[in-house]
Amino acid sequence: MSWVGGKKALRDEILSRFPLNFEKYVEVFGGGGWVLFHKPPAYGYPAIARASPIGDFEVYNDRNELLVNLFRVVRDKPDLLKRSLRYVLNSRSDFDMARRSLGKKRTTDVQRAAWFYQIIRYSYASGLNSYGAMPHDIWADFPLIDQASRRLGRVLLENQDFERLIQHYDRDTTIFYCDPPYHATEGYYQNIGEGGFTERDHIRLRDSLLSIHGKFLLSYNDDAFVRDLYDHEGIYIEPVTRLNNIRQRFDPNCQFEELIISNYDTAERKRAMVQLTIFDDLTKSANKKSIGK
Repeated sequence: MSWVGGKKALRDEILSRFPLNFEKYVEVFGGGGWVLFHKPPAYGYPAIARASPIGDFEVYNDRNELLVNLFRVVRDKPDLLKRSLRYVLNSRSDFDMARRSLGKKRTTDVQRAAWFYQIIRYSYASGLNSYGAMPHDIWADFPLIDQASRRLGRVLLENQDFERLIQHYDRDTTIFYCDPPYHATEGYYQNIGEGGFTERDHIRLRDSLLSIHGKFLLSYNDDAFVRDLYDHEGIYIEPVTRLNNIRQRFDPNCQFEELIISNYDTAERKRAMVQLTIFDDLTKSANKKSIGK
């Protein structure tokens, strides 16, 4: 599902830069989960090196309690969620009713998840505030909810402050993927029910990441404040660009400049893939010669 700051356009770039070997994957600012859902369940140590071939230990975290509740209901109660969504209406009055109802204290986790999902799907640009007035068949989402439920089956869902979360899961074999509110755009996240993210929080995140035992991969907007914040020895800062989806309507092919920041060499996976391709080609060539003989 769409979400403010979602990484649909950058997810391949992010996955290609994951370290070769890790056991724990922690998504610190989970949002819509675009990277988690795009990531294969087993993307760290190969199965031959594992005690158990079940995949990575995965954690999804977000400070938005409504969002985490939605993911938890999708994971544990998908049929009840679909039942609650079965007769919602794509109308302004129904949208406004769902927004007002989220403030009710006495309701079930499934009903809160259904209301929240409804306003995500029917709001303008998933901003949750205004009705989008666009056609959408929510029944068409039901197979996606089932797929998401299966994918989240072994994912641990957290609703913690990032500093506490990082301290809790930090190990030598952990990779933290962080996609915080971008600098100077923090106001967008206040609109979707999250607390403010200040410059102090950007600094607090930097200090938390520079002190970890594991590895981190961080996506940010290309900003002088961010570059200066992570200008430290042993930190890699790589500029990348993607299509600016917001400006596509009036400025086609407009690019948005971002940074990928890490405390390890992000090219190691690419080099390994090239090496595997070379050996694979050599093996195929040898087999062809053998067959020819």
